Amino acid sequence: MYIIAGLGNPGRKYAGTRHNAGFDVVDRLADSYRIRVREKKHHSLCGQGVIGGEKVLLVKPQTYMNNSGDSIAEIIQYYKEDPAARLIVVYDDISLEPGRIRVRKKGSAGGHNGIKSIISRVGTQEFVRVRIGVGEKPEGWDLADYVLGHMDRRERAAVEEAFAEAEEAIELIVQGRVDKAMNDYNAGKRNV
Repeated sequence: MYIIAGLGNPGRKYAGTRHNAGFDVVDRLADSYRIRVREKKHHSLCGQGVIGGEKVLLVKPQTYMNNSGDSIAEIIQYYKEDPAARLIVVYDDISLEPGRIRVRKKGSAGGHNGIKSIISRVGTQEFVRVRIGVGEKPEGWDLADYVLGHMDRRERAAVEEAFAEAEEAIELIVQGRVDKAMNDYNAGKRNV
C-alpha cells in the first residue's frame, strides 16, 4: 500500500496557506478518487482507497508541520511499509516558483522542517517527494510569516495548476513510474 502524506498545519487559520500545499494536494486526490480522509488515527486524518489500481492511504498529519515525522513514522511502523518503496510526501517548496513541481526519489530536507522531522523519525532520506512551488519569500519578510500567509489570486491560480500536475505525477508514481513522473514534470510544465 502506498502512503501518500500531504504536509500542512491543522485548523482553519492555516487553510489555504503556502505551507498547506501538501494538504491541498491530498484533498484534491481525495475528491478525484472519492476517498474520505476523515478517520483519526496515527495523529493524522487518514483515508484508504485506490489510485491507479494500487491501494493507497491518504494522510494529513495533525501534529503541525514541524512534527510531521511523529505521525509518518507511526504509520510506516503500523503498516510495515518500506518508505523507499511506498512513501510519497507532498509539501511546499519556497525554492520553486508558484506553478512548478519537482519530483525526487530521495534527498536532504533542504531546510524544510516537516521533511527534517520525517527524516529524523523514519530514519531515512529515501522516500519519494513531490514538492509544490510557492515562490521565494520577499526580501525583508519573515519566513514563517510568508509560508503561513495566504497567496494572492495570481499565485493561487499558478499553485492550483501545480496541484493538478502533482496529482498526475502521483498517479504515475503509484503505478511504479517515478522516473517518468520526474522526466515529465521536473522540467517545468508537462512536456507531453
